[in-house]
Amino acid sequence: MEVSKKLLNSITHCVDDALEGLVMCNPGLQLLEGHRVVLRSDLQNIRGKVTLLSGGGSGHEPTHAGYIGRGMLTGAIAGAVFTSPPPSSILAAIRVVAQAGAVGVLLIVKNYTGDRLNFGLALEQAKLEGIDARMVIVADDCAFAAQKKAGRRGLCGTILIHKLAGALAEMGKPLDEIVNRIITATNGLGTMGVSLSPCSVPGAKPTFHLAEDELELGLGIHGEAGIRRTKMATADGVVKTMIDHMTDPSSQSHLNLKEGNHVALVVNNLGGLSNLELCVVSRSAVMCLESRGVVVERAYVGSFMTALEMAGVSLTLLTVDKTLLELLDAETSAPAWPNASKITLSGQRRKLPSMSQNPVVDISPVKGTSLPAVKHVLEKICVTLLGMEEKLNELDRASGDGDCGSTHARAARAIQEWMAEGAIPAQPAQLFTTLGMLIQEKMGGSSGALYSLFLTAAAQPLQVTSESAAWAAAMNAGIEAMKKYGGAEPGDRTMLDSLCPAAQELQSLHSFPGSELQVLSKAVQKAEAGAEATKEMTAKAGRASYISSARLLHPDPGSVAVTAILRAILVALENET
Repeated sequence: MEVSKKLLNSITHCVDDALEGLVMCNPGLQLLEGHRVVLRSDLQNIRGKVTLLSGGGSGHEPTHAGYIGRGMLTGAIAGAVFTSPPPSSILAAIRVVAQAGAVGVLLIVKNYTGDRLNFGLALEQAKLEGIDARMVIVADDCAFAAQKKAGRRGLCGTILIHKLAGALAEMGKPLDEIVNRIITATNGLGTMGVSLSPCSVPGAKPTFHLAEDELELGLGIHGEAGIRRTKMATADGVVKTMIDHMTDPSSQSHLNLKEGNHVALVVNNLGGLSNLELCVVSRSAVMCLESRGVVVERAYVGSFMTALEMAGVSLTLLTVDKTLLELLDAETSAPAWPNASKITLSGQRRKLPSMSQNPVVDISPVKGTSLPAVKHVLEKICVTLLGMEEKLNELDRASGDGDCGSTHARAARAIQEWMAEGAIPAQPAQLFTTLGMLIQEKMGGSSGALYSLFLTAAAQPLQVTSESAAWAAAMNAGIEAMKKYGGAEPGDRTMLDSLCPAAQELQSLHSFPGSELQVLSKAVQKAEAGAEATKEMTAKAGRASYISSARLLHPDPGSVAVTAILRAILVALENET
């Protein structure tokens, strides 16, 4: 498959150009200098009110920056395409609204591992600064009948949560009340998607392939595989299949929808569907719901949460009452919120009888000396990761994203640039802390957050001593932080399946000081065996957990990457002796 054409100035700066274009055309928005953060221009008007922040990877426009305005979001933080934003930018946005006089900050986050990790890290950092901040996770995906460990994905239902929470905040409601009412509303929220064609990250090939007569049900907004592929059918037939699945009581992810319920409907263009098709699907959806005795109160039709150029559509249903309708109908200045009807749609006369025919992350090098071994180790790691970029991408394509190698290569280049700027700290704790900040800022995605968490936590045991036993303790501390915030455990088909066996072997450093290289060599062998073993595991965490185990025939790319890093460390140290 060829790389898809994109109308851009450059791949590297496409997100920045898009955000600047949005702000240029909407005077109610402004950019935060030095960050991919968009904020309301009238921050003076948020004093004494709760503020709302959201965000995630780019490529889903107009989500999230298009929903910034009075009565909706206060700001949005954008990452690279399909990549979670860095915690430093999220924290910067939190600080800005707190300094503007907000009485509380609510983070509204889609349920994806990278978003949970990065927004969670920023949230914890904000709390340390005394900022009253909370986080609500939106998980509205109805695709999978059996719940995954990672939970239901966050999809287009997130924009309705933006609207409900924004209206409550504009009314001056306290943070606790907003959180409680939003959590209650999410219990009646569900989304299901269908795709006719794939999408492709700028500069990359499509993430999957569909035959000319195929469509895929239940896929994610990053191109993750859905629940099944079927032959093309009519719009009426596809919509019926979607709503049947969404409301099937035997599914653990179903939406409890009954005759007589009142709903708000979102018909969302995933990016490449024509407006003509979108209107046909809207008709099918309204007719299908009304045939079941469901009252359609509101319908929002358009491109609300896209997946680049993917030709497809998602349907979102929110069960509503009078109170929720008032919140949905409340005024907002957000540019992407539709100017939809504010009257009940079901029961309206839709045809006029024909007339009679008779008379119509600033990271700078830390000053000080550096050990040659440290530099050689870092150089070896960078060269190794850059050489594995395509291999890791290929392994990762089975999980639907295909950017594991690119993400690690981005980190490697950032480290190389950082080393070229000046001295490298020789003190291990300072080195790990600095690298953690660099990775957090430059790598992005779930991997960036996980590596940053590992390095930050691993630095703590090394603050007092850097003797051999402390390195084993550092390894354990880093792993525990990854498990705590990432939610994975050994056996879930993640990088932990390499790290944990290696960490167990490193415990020998407590008993056999002076045999560091021998112990490290055994640890690397255990890590390599752990990576190989992931071929036989069922993914239970991260995006790969949504893929059938029958389609995951290769080792986990994250596990392969971290094993390569450990091997590079060993080789570099052996060359030093």
